[in-house]
Amino acid sequence: MCGVSVEHYENFPVASWLCPAPLRGTVAAIYWFARTADDIADEGDASPAQRLADLSAFRADLIAVYAGDSPSSRWQTVFAPLGVAIARHHLPFKLLDDLLRAFEQDIVKTRYRDRNEVLDYCSRSANPVGRLLLHLYGVNDAESLAQSDAICTALQLINFWQDLGIDTARDRLYLPLTDIASHGLSVEGLMARQDSSAARGLIAEMNSWARALMLQGAPLVHRVAGRAGWELRLVVQGGLRIAEKITLLDHATLLQRPRIGKADAPLLLWRAARMRPPTTTLTRRAA
Repeated sequence: MCGVSVEHYENFPVASWLCPAPLRGTVAAIYWFARTADDIADEGDASPAQRLADLSAFRADLIAVYAGDSPSSRWQTVFAPLGVAIARHHLPFKLLDDLLRAFEQDIVKTRYRDRNEVLDYCSRSANPVGRLLLHLYGVNDAESLAQSDAICTALQLINFWQDLGIDTARDRLYLPLTDIASHGLSVEGLMARQDSSAARGLIAEMNSWARALMLQGAPLVHRVAGRAGWELRLVVQGGLRIAEKITLLDHATLLQRPRIGKADAPLLLWRAARMRPPTTTLTRRAA
């Protein structure tokens, strides 16, 4: 499965050499759609109202493309190739629209009450990516989609814990308020990036949650054939490596941001090659 994300979500490779050549144009079109929408929501000094208006105009162009009409000239380099990809592969509108809804949510919602609210956000911000890519490979069974959702949600969560310093600077906090309170912490202290043993304990718990989700979805790598399956192995191992680096930092990601670099490549390849299908134990009913 080819990985897609904007630059901020570096755990996803984009149209890499492992992605089959016939699909690279489509993967790139989806990437630029997401990247442009994310920049509208995050970059520059526009007001929240202006960002929402721009995303609304962006959605209007998406609707136009699906209706067979001409989009505006504002984002021609985005919607021309995306229109080709939609026509060729019948990309589901809802998945692309869900990504836009997540970007809009980032503008208006900066705190999350509990884990369910975080997971609800991930269902729009991350899970559509995996489902779009499985769609390209004709994989649509319920188990594969659930495993894809687990992987994509895990990647999003790991990115949250990796980027705590960046997000708090933008007045965003994805750590659930109920978990913050259970560790005796305050939102104000976390927004001020106050490092403490309690804060590190909270991040450790969140990191374990994300890692468990990743392992839950990991068997999908054995259900996706060929180069795409190997790409997915590296996506999974890349996410697990970031989670591991968070642990190696003693969960001090309020102060430091772990990264994956070229030096990690041999380890990721070795771990990807060693991934094995889960074993199934058959129990024989007693006569």
